[in-house]
Amino acid sequence: MSDLFPPFVPDTEEPRRRGFRPIPLRLLVPNLITLLALCLGLTAIRMAIEARLDLAVFSIAVAAVLDGADGRVARYLKGTSRFGAELDSLSDFVNFGVAPALLLYTFILDEMKSLGWIAAMVYTIAAALRLARFNVMLDDPSRPEWQKNYFVGMAAPAGALTVLLPVYLHFIVWPVGELAAPAVAAYTVFIGLLMVSQIPTFSGKAAGQRIPREMVLPLFVLVVLFAALLVSFTFHVLAIATVAYLLSLPFGVARYRAREREEARARAAGADTPEETGEPAPEEPS
Repeated sequence: MSDLFPPFVPDTEEPRRRGFRPIPLRLLVPNLITLLALCLGLTAIRMAIEARLDLAVFSIAVAAVLDGADGRVARYLKGTSRFGAELDSLSDFVNFGVAPALLLYTFILDEMKSLGWIAAMVYTIAAALRLARFNVMLDDPSRPEWQKNYFVGMAAPAGALTVLLPVYLHFIVWPVGELAAPAVAAYTVFIGLLMVSQIPTFSGKAAGQRIPREMVLPLFVLVVLFAALLVSFTFHVLAIATVAYLLSLPFGVARYRAREREEARARAAGADTPEETGEPAPEEPS
């Protein structure tokens, strides 16, 4: 009878399972910032449904600031991870794709019924495509280093803050009525097309890595001044910044094209050297 139920003997050759190691706190901090930004994006959706447009805009603006901070914090703490990149992309779609579109629809696009909803959907789908293309380009090893200072198309946070320009104007000097709905719809589609376009836009990732000592104190003063103006004149500052950003796009394109031409000339000059062409190098006179 003892042979029917032999005692269990562990296999000595079987590798032992590794226990789960504790996760360093520095890996969690960037993800917590991303989740906080996601909470603000969801709050913006709620504020838009309740027609509290000022709070909705404020939530999206703060989410954009946090979106710019989480990546820098992750690189500073050496806490970058694939999970964090995917979480950031999903958060960006909600914060800068869904929330602005619903805000604009509840604001004025609903006056156009189905056409207004189509304009909102075009913008949201453009944001999704923009983020998907961005994720793919991160894995491109052949991309030159200098091109990492530029986005291909308008970035999702910039698109969200830019597409809300009609809301800013509504709170400043131009109460937007139902007659302006077609113009707002066209503007929404236009920003969506900029997001999925091939237009290079300056990313600003390399800016601010090194600050001259003589500029530290003036920088502090400028940051405090900007924060004070943003709090006191929120929609004025956002409107001015949006217009300035749109006007700066042609200059960014020109700078990118000039850099491409410089790189092409450098490659052509390198290809013409004897080592590259395979021609024997001329002998120096003795």
